[in-house]
Amino acid sequence: MEHHELNATAAVMDGKEMAGPRTKAPGLTVERFFTTPGVDPADELAWELRTAGISGEDGKSVFQQKDVEVPKSWSMLATNVVASKYFRGTPGTAERETSVRHLVARVVDTLTRWGAQGGYFATATDRDTFHAELTHLLLRQKAAFNSPVWFNVGVEEHPQCSACFINSVDDSMESILGLAKTEGMLFKYGSGTGSNLSTIRSSRELLAGGGTASGPVSFMKGFDAFAGVIKSGGKTRRAAKMVILNADHPDVLEFIRCKSNEEKKAWALIEAGYDPSFNGEAYSSVFFQNSNNSVRATDEFMRAVINDGAWTTHAVRDGRPMDTHKARDIFREIASAAHLCGDPGMQFDTTINAWHTCSNTDRINASNPCSEYMFLDDSACNLASLNLMHFRTIDGDFDVTAFKHAVDVVLLAMEIIVGNSKYPTEKITKNSHAYRPLGLGYANLGALLMAAGLPYDSDVGRNYAGAITSLMCGEAYAMSARMAGKQGAFEGYAKNAEPFLGVIRKHRKAAYNIPPEGVTPELFEAQKQAWDEALALGGEFGFRNSQVTVLAPTGTIGFMMDCDTTGIEPDIALIKYKKLVGGGMLKIVNQTVPLALEKLGYRQTQAQDIITYLDKHETIEGAPHLKPEHLAVFDCAFKPAKGQRSIHWMGHLKMMGATQPFLSGAISKTVNMPSDATVEDIEKAYIEAWRMGLKAVAVYRDGCKRTQPLNTSKDKVKDTKAVVAEPALAAVRDANAMRRRLPDERRAITHKFSIGGHEGYLTVGMYEDGTPGELFCVMAKEGSVVSGLMDSFATAVSLALQYGVPLQVLVDKFSHVRFEPSGFTGNPAVPIAKSIVDYIFRWLALKFLPAEQAEGGMEETVEPKVVAAEVKPEVQAAPVVALPMATPRRTYLNQADAPPCHTCGEIMVRNGACYKCSNCGTTSGCS
Repeated sequence: MEHHELNATAAVMDGKEMAGPRTKAPGLTVERFFTTPGVDPADELAWELRTAGISGEDGKSVFQQKDVEVPKSWSMLATNVVASKYFRGTPGTAERETSVRHLVARVVDTLTRWGAQGGYFATATDRDTFHAELTHLLLRQKAAFNSPVWFNVGVEEHPQCSACFINSVDDSMESILGLAKTEGMLFKYGSGTGSNLSTIRSSRELLAGGGTASGPVSFMKGFDAFAGVIKSGGKTRRAAKMVILNADHPDVLEFIRCKSNEEKKAWALIEAGYDPSFNGEAYSSVFFQNSNNSVRATDEFMRAVINDGAWTTHAVRDGRPMDTHKARDIFREIASAAHLCGDPGMQFDTTINAWHTCSNTDRINASNPCSEYMFLDDSACNLASLNLMHFRTIDGDFDVTAFKHAVDVVLLAMEIIVGNSKYPTEKITKNSHAYRPLGLGYANLGALLMAAGLPYDSDVGRNYAGAITSLMCGEAYAMSARMAGKQGAFEGYAKNAEPFLGVIRKHRKAAYNIPPEGVTPELFEAQKQAWDEALALGGEFGFRNSQVTVLAPTGTIGFMMDCDTTGIEPDIALIKYKKLVGGGMLKIVNQTVPLALEKLGYRQTQAQDIITYLDKHETIEGAPHLKPEHLAVFDCAFKPAKGQRSIHWMGHLKMMGATQPFLSGAISKTVNMPSDATVEDIEKAYIEAWRMGLKAVAVYRDGCKRTQPLNTSKDKVKDTKAVVAEPALAAVRDANAMRRRLPDERRAITHKFSIGGHEGYLTVGMYEDGTPGELFCVMAKEGSVVSGLMDSFATAVSLALQYGVPLQVLVDKFSHVRFEPSGFTGNPAVPIAKSIVDYIFRWLALKFLPAEQAEGGMEETVEPKVVAAEVKPEVQAAPVVALPMATPRRTYLNQADAPPCHTCGEIMVRNGACYKCSNCGTTSGCS
């Protein structure tokens, strides 16, 4: 992009920023960096035809499209996600898109045409350069726009391009019902919205004509019902919405308790025998399941909590004092409710508005559903993300020059989108054109840190992340100022020039205060220079955009870019599964591991030994050659099934604290806490988040919901109360439990098996209702030690079944027990067994348990066979393993109550404040 001949640092130091922006000049000059004149970036890639397909957990096809043209470098998952989510046209018809080449061209051609019409380019050459550079970034998976851009740009004349909305509401029935309509239309098209309901008078205030008002929590029930109905329509993802209430609202305690009280109702329904699954009768029968709730707290409130002071609520209509509480009592209520059900989170109002660039217009009251976009009421933001792993040099350092250029190109594209989009209300349209907020972010931070040999939970890792975030935001503001020099500052800038430049100075000060440890000298200096330039250019020209950066969860677009990690998150696990072009799965050691080992100085033979150990044991703990001080580099978000290490929840908070000073908005991230975390732990998390200067924080304690457990270690999920989903366990705990003998004549089933060449027979005797009551195991080689042990073991299992031990408990306990003999079985349902015991109980689960219960024993499945695979030279140390199965096992302990994907049925994983599906790319958020 065009760089002005300015001594930025001198202008800043002398305090000579101009009071107002200059008038606009001709369009921008766009520099070539990634591409060559006259060469189509698409022609520089190797392409191939694939069949894109997504299967549900029952094996049935959810989506299929043949002859899809994709770059060879794209994974099968990226192919499936893009073809199923973003290709336009009715499947099977001539208008259906069939190529990633055409998809990218549809978007880039449209944006380039809009840019030319809007006068954004100085010459035709600059227009063509922009087209080529943006095409390169998108096809090479270096960047991606939020989903609505891929859905709609090039399809409609004025497409809806924003994923995030903030809507206002007034204290009138007309406004309240209007909000319901606006939210409903946004949910219909897959976008998310947030609102602060503190403007609605409390349930203890009077109406104009007499009588008592309903209060915001009552209206929340209606909003929640609409969200649930629209969500269940089938064609759109789960409705994403944020509901906020200020800490001084008279109904704040009712708001805090509303979701936890409904949670207890769901528990009662589960105890009565109703379906406890995520979409089952229990949870669909209670309110407030379709929103994220947050309490807005000022510094005054937080100081009252720290100092054990009083806190008074005030009436909405006239501001008179209402109730006085101890601030700590309210705070304890917040933490207790979050401990029980995950909500409410907290938003720190004073911090948010202290970093507000347009405070002379109005304050910031609310956010989008995931809390990363925070701006004026009735505003919208389109998002885009950069893939950090594609900005590494050959030596493994961060490519500062390439990254800055990518920021410039993508920000220009996002700015062009603003004026050509449509918006759901007249107010949002007006504010979008007048303030032009953007949300540039990144993905793959966790992978980048690991590849650089830096622990996610370390000072050096946080310094590195802070410097990259600082460079992105500083360069984005500098680019926005350059655009203002050509297109003019945004309409609301003149009114807000003073607070705007004040916020830029705060960002710049934070950039200069980043510790240099762990940061390369080039990156360290570049991020400071970016803020020098942003302040100098902004002082001269103003800014084209009121905001430029957020850190969104990058759900579906993260799959499109083949990111290992999303947003600011660390990696989930060191073992990954990859879909093959022809179907099936590949088990691979996380490709970041060999990069990290190389960066840390391990020889190739040592790295091979470490990776072989990781592949076999599914944990890097105890690997040969690995130095103890390097273990933290490989720590992930979730504890591996066979290891002990994971990133502590405070490490997640500290990373948020390191990056927050360099964002226009905030960070979409839920701080995941273990099941045994206490209410005091949650209080500590919220207080530390406030002290660190975070704008928002949410926590999620694993296992807090009573949904049917779906992870691989149900016996490890603890809660403050006994799980009520298995009433049969009560009989086991009864010391006087009676033995239920089988009738003398009973039905039985005999099954022949072979494990690694060892043949045997299983016979299961059944009660009249078809449930198993006895087990016989006969090995072909009579008299062997194995035969004798298995006969005794089968007798013990038979007694356990007859004394009322649920088969599910036995399956959970004995599936995946590993000892010899083990190996291939010849049974396609259980193709490889870790032991005879493992085989027996996984077979019993398939025969006698419902599919959703058997799933727990089948998630963690085969011990795979290493096969030859084509890998890049720099990652040759990573073995690639073929798995004859449809669903990969979990090699880490995920949330016990993660929901199933509503598109394909696979179990989802946490993604910021929402969830994502690793099978089909569906997200439950708004990005």
